[in-house]
Amino acid sequence: MVRRIASVTAWMAVLLVGAGQAGCQGGVRIISSSMEPTLHCAKPAAGCESTTADELEQVPDAKLERGDIIAFRAPASAGTACGGFGETRLWVKRLIGFSGERWSIVKGVVYVDGRRLREPYIGPKRRDLVSFAGGRIPKAHYFVLGDNRRVSCDSRMWGYVPAKNVIAHVVAVERDGRRIRIP
Repeated sequence: MVRRIASVTAWMAVLLVGAGQAGCQGGVRIISSSMEPTLHCAKPAAGCESTTADELEQVPDAKLERGDIIAFRAPASAGTACGGFGETRLWVKRLIGFSGERWSIVKGVVYVDGRRLREPYIGPKRRDLVSFAGGRIPKAHYFVLGDNRRVSCDSRMWGYVPAKNVIAHVVAVERDGRRIRIP
């Protein structure tokens, strides 16, 4: 009986550590400028605007909405397109499109099902002027983009995020000792 309790306790510890490393309990820091200025990475990394990186507060969330910032394990194609990071890191991007929707980008402006997407979180200096024909988002997948489109390696380059790869929804950041809620 003692051996069984010890075994169950050990497995619980492994699961809790794994969940923490997956970002479900916060502690993940931003390492690239693809989400600047919404989420800060730390200088001297290219494009970072802060001396310290934001620490993310994340929650597992089954009900995601357009515009949410999500943490996910990147598909292998992302690693290939973006310099070899792939599934070994958690990525953070903004959720733009859902399964079955059609997306396109015309001179940096995103359209979902033919309607222009309102994106108040993107300033003019962060938007690029690139166009993409887009397409239909496959079943059980998401289309994601960084807020700093000029430097973001995202679904435009490597495709869609499988829904099963989504770890959490970012709800707040800790920045300079303050908690800032992400709407």
